[in-house]
Order: sequence, then structure tokens, then C-alpha cells
Amino acid sequence: MTHTIKGAEIARSIRTRVAERVAAAGGQVPGLATVLIGDDPASAVYVAAKRRAVREAGMRDIHRHLRHQATQNEVAAVIDELAGDPDVSGILLQLPLPAQLDAAPLIDRIPVTKDVDGLTTASAGRLARGERGMRPCTPNGVIELLDAEGIELQGAHVAVVGWGQLVGRPLSQLLLRRGATVTVAHEFTADLTAVTRPADVVVVATGVRGLIGPEHVKPGATVVDVGIHRTPDGLAGDVRAAELDGIAGRITPVPGGVGPMTIAMLLVNTLQAAEWGAERDAVPA
Repeated sequence: MTHTIKGAEIARSIRTRVAERVAAAGGQVPGLATVLIGDDPASAVYVAAKRRAVREAGMRDIHRHLRHQATQNEVAAVIDELAGDPDVSGILLQLPLPAQLDAAPLIDRIPVTKDVDGLTTASAGRLARGERGMRPCTPNGVIELLDAEGIELQGAHVAVVGWGQLVGRPLSQLLLRRGATVTVAHEFTADLTAVTRPADVVVVATGVRGLIGPEHVKPGATVVDVGIHRTPDGLAGDVRAAELDGIAGRITPVPGGVGPMTIAMLLVNTLQAAEWGAERDAVPA
């Protein structure tokens, strides 16, 4: 039988620990500022879930909702306002943005110390150099899942299927830092089975529904499915999970696997940002 990795339970434990640390710290309460532009239903649901988690952790919930037609300058002004607000520990700009907006320069307006999504150029550079900084929430959540399951990464062969800047690329760097041998592939890889079949761990984040099946996974391997797709039958991932039952040693479900970890790690990053901000403020000029 394939063991289901219960990401929701692991995430709940992390969120409880964050709430306990917030309650015990006293003084400055961490604050997460979410910025939502427009009325995309999926984005609204995601932001609502993040805000709810922030409040449940005892943190300050700060929200800015701009009209769909907001200009680049209007969004930049909101980010600058939040960047200068001492009550704001972290800033999250919900993606994707409306077509008239250029996301990259707006993300880069977020100070690296408040970049709880870990998406700024400065944060990416710190990750590449192995320096202290914010790590993207989903890749960090994958690492936490593997650690919680007791999966040894040092010396393991990990196939990361997906090269995107949100998951694949930062996850590859995090895995390399843990001593894993990492192979990066994607939906255009000529012989994907040849890449994934030898791996001890296969992480899939392509956005291609059902890309990975039993032919791609060696018996006993761990499979982490980051993909999520809405279908008439409910949510599905990038992995044909039912076909891997009895083949994979461990697998994350969709939903209930990586998704809850992303929000849990957002809370971890917000708390970390508040603690690092306190360190900075405590240093004499």
C-alpha cells in the first residue's frame, strides 16, 4: 500500500507552533499585508484563506484591495506605503496580476526584509548564494513535508519536474543545499521516464494535468504533486495518483498535500520577517 503524506496535518502542526511563538513573544505583533488587484474568484479565495490563517495565528491582518483597472503607479504606491509601515512585517502581492500590470518590477519594490513570498530578485539572489533570506513558500513547504516524513535528502536522487521560478528552480536550489543529487526536467523533456524513473523522490510542478504516471516512478519512490487543476470530478494534480497506488512508497494527495503547506510556510516567513525586523531595529545606528 502506498502511504499518503498528510500535508494538512503537518501544516496544522506548523501553524500551531507559529501561533504559540506569536503568543509567547509579546510586544510587536507580526503583520501580513496582502494586496489583491481585481476580482478574480480564485485569487480572492486564496487571499481569504491566507488572511484567515494570519488571524488564527494571532497576527495582524492588513489588506489592500485595488480595482481591476489599477495602474502600475497606483499599485507601486500601495506597495511603497506598506513597505514603510512599521506594523507590516511582510507583504504579499497576489498573483497573477491583471494584464495591464508588469508584475516583476512591482514585486521588486517589496523590501527583501518583507518579501514573505521570497520572489524578489534580491531574495532569489540570496537563495542562490546561500545567504539568509526568505524562501518561496511552496518549495519550502515541500522540504518541510519531506522532513516530516523522515525522508533523508542527503545523497538522495531527486527529480524535479518543472522549471518555473515559483517552485522548480528555487526547490532545486534548496534540495542541492541539503545534499541531494538533483535532476531538473519538464513537460518538454524528450524522455521524461528516463529522468524520473531512477529517482528516489519525484516532485512534479508543471501545471500539466496527469503528466506523471506509473511508468515514471520506480517502486517505493516518494512522489510530491504540486499541481492542482479544477475538473468536473473535483481537484486533480499533475500526477495520476490512482495509478500509482501500490507503486509509490509515499505520495501527496491533491487536495490536502502541498497546498496547506504553502500557507503554513507563509506564516513561518511572516514570523521570521518580524523577528528579523526586531533584530534590525535593535541594532544601534
